[in-house]
Amino acid sequence: MKIVVIEDHALMRDLLLRACHEAVAGAVVSGAADAEAGLKLCRRQKPDVILLDLALPDRDGLDLLDELGTACPKSKIIGLSGYSDEYTIYRVLGSPMHGFVDKNDHTSAQLATAIQTVMAGERYFSARAKAAWASLRSDPASFDKILSAREQDLLRLFGRGLGNDVIAAEENLSELTVRNHRCRIMAKLGLRTSAELISYAFEKGFVRVGTPKAARA
Repeated sequence: MKIVVIEDHALMRDLLLRACHEAVAGAVVSGAADAEAGLKLCRRQKPDVILLDLALPDRDGLDLLDELGTACPKSKIIGLSGYSDEYTIYRVLGSPMHGFVDKNDHTSAQLATAIQTVMAGERYFSARAKAAWASLRSDPASFDKILSAREQDLLRLFGRGLGNDVIAAEENLSELTVRNHRCRIMAKLGLRTSAELISYAFEKGFVRVGTPKAARA
């Protein structure tokens, strides 16, 4: 079996490589530190399993899925993250990803279970991921039920505290359109101030997604 680990933290990558060697006897395991190197490695190795960090320094991990699917259509992809917030889990479960492992909770043995599960043709998700998904499904006012996909994308920008003018320039919109979106989103979420909007975006996990790693530190 071939396994590729795409993880930017050197220590974590080394631990994952060792864990994969222990989990799958005789596995050929290799690693990459960022999205670009990971894609090149996957195109060359055609791995059976890809362990993909969702917060890479050069790309959002979930944004790599289409390219990985094209390069390695038979690979099973397991996402890795230290976050199990609702927006991350919502994106993971809505993606073609085969599994999700929580870095904070999982042991080497559980990682082995995750690999075995996806190789058997099933999906694997951590306990925290399942809990976050259950919370979303049970909440009639959850963001996925009341905000459009476009509004969710804009909430990621509003949550970073960017002004209407900055967002307008970045999204090629007028300031009036951005202001109207902001007001509509706040009304739907029952929020009164921009500070409450930023707090909501942080709590649900919108801010980390698509934000450069340096800006999240």
